[in-house]
Amino acid sequence: MSNVLFVLLDGMEDDPHPDLGGRKPYEVARMPFIRSRAPYLNHTTGRGYTQMFLNEFWTGHPPDVARAAIEAYGLEMDMSHGRTAFRLSPAFIDGRTVKWAYDVDDRAEDLEECVTENMYLLQDRNPQIKFFVHGRSVITMEYPYEIPETPQAPVDGPYVPIPGELGELIVHVAGEMDGLTVYPWGIGKVGQRFLAHDCIRHMTAISDSPTALGIASIIGHKIQMVPRLEDRFPIAREALKRGHVFLHMDEVDEYSHQKDPHKKIAVLEHIDSLMEEYFSDVENMVFFVDHGTSCVTGTHILMDVPFRTSFKAFEEGEKVELASLVPKLMEKIH
Repeated sequence: MSNVLFVLLDGMEDDPHPDLGGRKPYEVARMPFIRSRAPYLNHTTGRGYTQMFLNEFWTGHPPDVARAAIEAYGLEMDMSHGRTAFRLSPAFIDGRTVKWAYDVDDRAEDLEECVTENMYLLQDRNPQIKFFVHGRSVITMEYPYEIPETPQAPVDGPYVPIPGELGELIVHVAGEMDGLTVYPWGIGKVGQRFLAHDCIRHMTAISDSPTALGIASIIGHKIQMVPRLEDRFPIAREALKRGHVFLHMDEVDEYSHQKDPHKKIAVLEHIDSLMEEYFSDVENMVFFVDHGTSCVTGTHILMDVPFRTSFKAFEEGEKVELASLVPKLMEKIH
């Protein structure tokens, strides 16, 4: 089978961690299948956010679409007629600061219910909202106000009042949830769209992340939202019979934001065991990383990132430009 399985270990790169004797979580993690079946290690340039990396990885171009609009595509939401998209993440606000909330899973259901109950405030803007993991959501709507410059998650920052009805909703929810609310970032509309490289036009993207799925949708790939990590593997196995597959592991990044190196190690080892279970007979595999995410600080790290292949594509230690990486890989297969 010449089809290729691309596996994104989102945010796998990291800082050395004092609890791990100065080693990084992925250096500690036992991943015998990945390391033995994809022994060829090289590096490319990371990007600050997943959508920035993936758009350039798949098309050769940086994205020209706002993060929230990308996620709206991943959630198959209405972005017609100049609608604006808002990525909403759980956060604590006090009128001065925005503190992103990554450890509120026990309150996520209540937060979603509170937001839903206050959606009447947006009724004149023809809103559409979809929730996904950990209380996060995307709203698309008609928005006549100037788009505000808000702090970009996961870095805390100054509180910026949101004009109009959405700002009212945010404040209402914070009042009912003891300061916990949803706060927008990555706000914007659809810009220029790029098609995927010719060599990977027939691909299925499988993820729990509307970011990864949104990029795939915008560039012309099929998409499938699969929230549970274990469920993605058999679905990817079937999809690989019909074409190339992009399998995304967002959980690696999530545990980094929680600053929990032991959870990060555990999920990497779990992924490795699932890879062996479902893909032990797959010939062409690429494991790659989009950016670092620090278990020390909980923030993204802009750095060179590793990728591993099951086939020899480059000289040992060679750094490959991100924009040309996929075409060069595919040349070695066909």
